[in-house]
Amino acid sequence: MDLFLQNIVNGLQWGSFYALIALGYSMVYSILMLFNFAHGDIFMVGAYIGFGVATALLGLVAMTGIPLPGWTILILTIIFSMFFTSFVGVFIERVGYRPLRDAPRASAAITGLMIGIILETGNLAILGARRLSFPQLIESTTYEFGGVFVTNKKILIVGVSLSLMFLLHRFIQKSKWGMAMRAMSFDFQAVPLMGVSINKIAPLTFAIGSGLAAAAGILYGLAYPVLDPYMGVLLGWKAFVAAILGGRGSILGAALAGFMLGFIEIFVSWIFPSTLRDIIAYSIILLILTLRPHGFFGQAHSTQLRL
Repeated sequence: MDLFLQNIVNGLQWGSFYALIALGYSMVYSILMLFNFAHGDIFMVGAYIGFGVATALLGLVAMTGIPLPGWTILILTIIFSMFFTSFVGVFIERVGYRPLRDAPRASAAITGLMIGIILETGNLAILGARRLSFPQLIESTTYEFGGVFVTNKKILIVGVSLSLMFLLHRFIQKSKWGMAMRAMSFDFQAVPLMGVSINKIAPLTFAIGSGLAAAAGILYGLAYPVLDPYMGVLLGWKAFVAAILGGRGSILGAALAGFMLGFIEIFVSWIFPSTLRDIIAYSIILLILTLRPHGFFGQAHSTQLRL
């Protein structure tokens, strides 16, 4: 039982990364009916921006002598990194996807792959191939609850992730812009005729998704402090699977599927050899999609309206 509960905790942490990244995939698809295949590399860019922001803040503290605690620096790093990375998403939408809005979907998919390669190669050209160590802004503390070990970093990662998901849910459900996004996802063709500009909603969607990916990158760096230019490739593709599993365009589905994917991978690694983790985990997901082709909360009507 202790091992079972320990893996629950580990699955919550691992699923937090997938869920935050999958939200970006799902939001862009719900508005534009395309998958931003560069989103995993935006997660990488966000992690590197977080590294730069955290390093700058630590240097500022050392230079000025202002006694900022690590928690404050971490919160500021998350906020500033989400802000800066959101502009990366807006730039990608404006330069990469807007000119192809009326092009075949395959052209947009290939564009996303090429943008991802540009981000990876640009990182290598600017920073080199050397891996970077993310600053450890807070000291790790371990708590024991009946044989289950939980660190303050795991609590932070899960707490921040759930808080961001809740804030996104409130924004989508209660704000004027969120209402416009939901309307656009329901009927891509009719809503612009009612005065809602796609040229405003699309950049906003990319900005929010990129900001969430940046938060995931910083939290990932907090748990696994080695940054690599290709760190977003595998996580991005797995988060894409989570977005499909949750239902294309479903925010709730993407979040739940991200956590589910994290649990599946952790428990498969616990029961079977780790080398079999991916093949068993994704065989389970393939079976689920066979039974539910539209995912957990996918709606067929939205796709039909855009064919």
